[in-house]
Amino acid sequence: MNKLYVLIVALVLIGSTFSCTGGKEKITPQEPDEYDVFLLIGQSNMAGRGTMLESDKKVIEGVWLLNDTAGIEQAIPPLNKYSTIRKDLSMQQISLADNFSRKLHQLTGRKILLVVNARGGSSIRSWMPAASQGYWGQAVHRTQQALKYGKLRGILWHQGETDSENASSFYMDSLKVMVAALRDTLQAEAVPFIAGEIAPWHVNRERFNPVIHKIGEQIPHSAWVSSEGCTPLRDDRDPHFSRDGQMLLGERYAEKIYQLIYR
Repeated sequence: MNKLYVLIVALVLIGSTFSCTGGKEKITPQEPDEYDVFLLIGQSNMAGRGTMLESDKKVIEGVWLLNDTAGIEQAIPPLNKYSTIRKDLSMQQISLADNFSRKLHQLTGRKILLVVNARGGSSIRSWMPAASQGYWGQAVHRTQQALKYGKLRGILWHQGETDSENASSFYMDSLKVMVAALRDTLQAEAVPFIAGEIAPWHVNRERFNPVIHKIGEQIPHSAWVSSEGCTPLRDDRDPHFSRDGQMLLGERYAEKIYQLIYR
């Protein structure tokens, strides 16, 4: 009888920690000073190349940005401006981070803290933990700075245009190494990792996007989002998304994250 009682209590405690949907973490109410932290990394489309309007240069309600002094401030685009590995500041425009954070706050009512550390033109080889460029290390360092404000809830990745011509098994193998190292170092084993398709007009889309589609089979707690319906910055020779394309892509990242950890 005592053993049965202990078993019932244990099951109740487990149920209070995990939801009934495959052990998904139940998001509890936030403390006043707590933020949901998201790391956003990749190349130029994550850095943002969509033309920024004057109307975009306003505070995004409910969203904060890790700045260059390890502090936080209300988020005002461009959101890659504090990246420690970015290209020239004038190149930082609207990215998917804008509508991702805006939409996620609207869906959840939670305070969102972004760590945006992208680098235009970067290959996945440059994002390996041992790569000389140090991009991986900078992403880890800045995320660790943000963790004093809240908990890491997700990692968003948009990269691949540089590697799309020869996206064979090396790409997924490299991605697996990078993600595993991030999760291990940040003690975030089950934190969702979300990747996006490259542009549907890109010359190498049929080589690269099917690789990304298999991410859920290769990397635990991962998923991908579609770029279908997004529009180019200039023409079909341009790998960059327009402002509208970035907004659509950001919304899709937000919806995916919402489905995975908030519902």
